[in-house]
Amino acid sequence: MTCRELLADTVRTLRAHKLRTFLTMFGIAWGIISITLMVAAGEGFRAGQQRAAETFGKDIMIVFAGRTSLQAGGLRAGRRVQWMDTDHTAVLAEATACKYVMPELGQGGIRVRSRYNNASLRVTGAHPEFAEIRSIPVAQGHYPNWDDEAAARRVALVGSDAKKQLFGSRNALGETIYLGDFPYVIVGVMREKEQDSSYDGQDVQKIFVPFSRVRLDFPNPPPWDSHSVDRLLVVPKSYEEHEACKWQVRRALGRLHHFDPNDKEAASIWDTVEDTKAFRQMTDGMKYFMGAVGVTTLFLGGIGVMNIMLVAVKERTREIGVRKAVGASSRVILRQFFAETLIVVFVSGGLGLGVAYGFCWLVNKVAFSRLPADSYFAGFLPTFESGLLAFALLGTTALLSALYPASRAAAVQPIEALRYEPGG
Repeated sequence: MTCRELLADTVRTLRAHKLRTFLTMFGIAWGIISITLMVAAGEGFRAGQQRAAETFGKDIMIVFAGRTSLQAGGLRAGRRVQWMDTDHTAVLAEATACKYVMPELGQGGIRVRSRYNNASLRVTGAHPEFAEIRSIPVAQGHYPNWDDEAAARRVALVGSDAKKQLFGSRNALGETIYLGDFPYVIVGVMREKEQDSSYDGQDVQKIFVPFSRVRLDFPNPPPWDSHSVDRLLVVPKSYEEHEACKWQVRRALGRLHHFDPNDKEAASIWDTVEDTKAFRQMTDGMKYFMGAVGVTTLFLGGIGVMNIMLVAVKERTREIGVRKAVGASSRVILRQFFAETLIVVFVSGGLGLGVAYGFCWLVNKVAFSRLPADSYFAGFLPTFESGLLAFALLGTTALLSALYPASRAAAVQPIEALRYEPGG
């Protein structure tokens, strides 16, 4: 029997048992759809959270000064620690695993006025890389650069909400605003963004100026030292060097301010890298769990295929006997039943993948395209790995489902088959 004849005979047999074929294909298709959608949902949730988290900052650690809880170098515990405006240079020189170490200084409740309105806003000063590591998007102009920093210029980038408060819909670029009694020229306007977390307010409601300028115009008031800063911002060189960077920063600050590097009260760190890692583990667990549910569904569908094919072998016992009696070999019978199972499984699997990917595309196009760019759910995101996994499992299911029924059919003895009475 040629492959063409085998295929035609197989299709005729499947068409003769439409309901059985449909139910079998539905079970397999549903398993494939389950795997694809569940993995895609888990990936969409992970990607959405990562995207939302990056509106605050990517792989950033914020180091706050506190009070010592351990004795060190003969000094008592309970001392207040203050970061100074020169600490970042010494720390960066020692912390070789860190890409950035920068100071940040800010004052809230500063009276800000323009030609059109006034408001009470927070003024933040940091180095130019602050815009990169804290994800400050610029709509017009630029963030204060190193020339502005070196010259301690009174220039500012205004948050999108701050701009609306001070200028409404008018152009703000190049305008002069007064921060307290000091005139600042606006060199940039921030683009609107959603922000999922913060330590001192939303960025869209702030005004950003060069660090060297804010240190002169708005230093920390007593009892803090006038050269102290609020916090240090740290970024590791790579994800793999994150722990080394954190330890090197603690060690360097401990040496500068005479406290034990293991004293987490003296130098508390908000570690967004750890937060992201923990969330990734959680979402990966959810994805694997949902994928396991889909795999179970698929294998249950495979068991259903096997049972139905065994029933088909039983029902077609006389037919098998007649074929063998007229010269069909066991190999031909084996190939026929094997082909029937493979066609059912792979056609239903292909339809299942098509429905799943089509559903993902449609839902993302219609529903999730309207969500904010910083939403915690990025939509259904089927991955290449999930498609590859589905096909691998589908092939395994097809082989397991076809092997036993086909071997049972091939093992039927012609004489016993011709004697068989359906229902007997």
